Amino acid sequence: MEQKIALIGFGTVGQGLVEILENKKSDLISNYGYNYSIVAISDIRFGTVYDPEGLDVTQLLAEISDTGSFQHNLTDWDALTLIKNCNADVVCELAFTDLETGEPAISHCMAAFESRKHIVTSNKGPAALAYKKMKDLADKYNVMFMIEGTVMSGTPVLNLTSGPLAGCRISSAKGILNGTTNYILSEMENGMEYKDALKKAQELGYAEADPTGDVEGYDARAKVTILANVVMGVPCLLNEVTCEGISAITAGDIQNARENNSRWKLIGNVEYIDGNLTASVKPEMIALTHPLAGIMGPTNAATFSTDLLGDITIVGAGAGKIETGFSILSDLLEIHRLS
Repeated sequence: MEQKIALIGFGTVGQGLVEILENKKSDLISNYGYNYSIVAISDIRFGTVYDPEGLDVTQLLAEISDTGSFQHNLTDWDALTLIKNCNADVVCELAFTDLETGEPAISHCMAAFESRKHIVTSNKGPAALAYKKMKDLADKYNVMFMIEGTVMSGTPVLNLTSGPLAGCRISSAKGILNGTTNYILSEMENGMEYKDALKKAQELGYAEADPTGDVEGYDARAKVTILANVVMGVPCLLNEVTCEGISAITAGDIQNARENNSRWKLIGNVEYIDGNLTASVKPEMIALTHPLAGIMGPTNAATFSTDLLGDITIVGAGAGKIETGFSILSDLLEIHRLS
C-alpha cells in the first residue's frame, strides 16, 4: 500500500528526505515493500502545492532552484488547512524550531492528529515543550507521534532504546548532544581561545550568527527533556532541566583538565538518583577512560546505563541534510511496518 506524505517545511531536512527517497526508491520497494508519494508540500518561502495523485518533486526542486518558488500545483491553503484537507497518511512536520512556544509546529501536530494523520518530525519544539499532550492526542486518534530526528539527528537514539534495548531498565542517559559546542571545545584543546573557536565554528556553518542556543546549552536542554520523557518515561518540562553552557570555559580550564587526564564536554544528563529523576546540561570534566571523552569535533554520542548490558554508547552525526533526512525515513518505515 502506498504511503501518502505531506511535508510541512521544505528546507534542508525536507529536501534531504526527498533526495533519499528518490535515490533509494527501488531499494525501498524491494527490501521493505515500501512505496510512497508526496502529495502536499507547504513552505513559507516557496509556497503551498497539492496533488492528491502525487507531486513531481524533481520538477518542484528545479522550480525553487530557478525561480525561488513553486510554480505548479499551487493552492491558496495555508499549512493548517492543507494538513486537515489533504489525503496524506503521514505529515512530516519540518518547520522551524521555536523552543519558546513550540509554534507553529504544535498546532501542525494537533491538526494532523485530529484529522487522523501520523506525525513524523525532527522539530524539537513539540517534543520538548508538549510531549505528553502530543502523545496523548496521537493515542486518542490511534496515530503515531514519531520523533527520532529530535535527538542526535539520524543516529538511532530513541529507536535504540525502544527497539534493541527493549527489556533493559535504563537508569541514566548522558551524552554529547550538541555538535557545535563539542567542536568548539575540541578546537580549544588544540590551543584556540573560546572566541576564536566560536568564530571558526560559525565560518564552517556549525554555529549560527547568534550562537546562544548552542553555546548556552539550550539546544541540548531540549534534547535532555525529550530523553527524560521518552527514554526514562518520566514527565519532564524544559524549565525543570538545569542548564549551563560553555561560554565561561577558559584556556586555563582546558589545561587543568589535561593535567587531570580529562577533557571538557558539554554533557546532557538524565538519571535516577535515590529514586528521583534529575536532568541537567552542564560542562563536565570527563575522564579520558570514558567513551564520551574520545568524541571530538562536531560528532554526537550518548551513553545509556542499563541493568542487563551495562553501559552502551552510540556515536554518530548529530546534524546534517542527509543524516536528519534519514531520521525521517526511519520513522516513515516504522509507520509502514506497523500499519
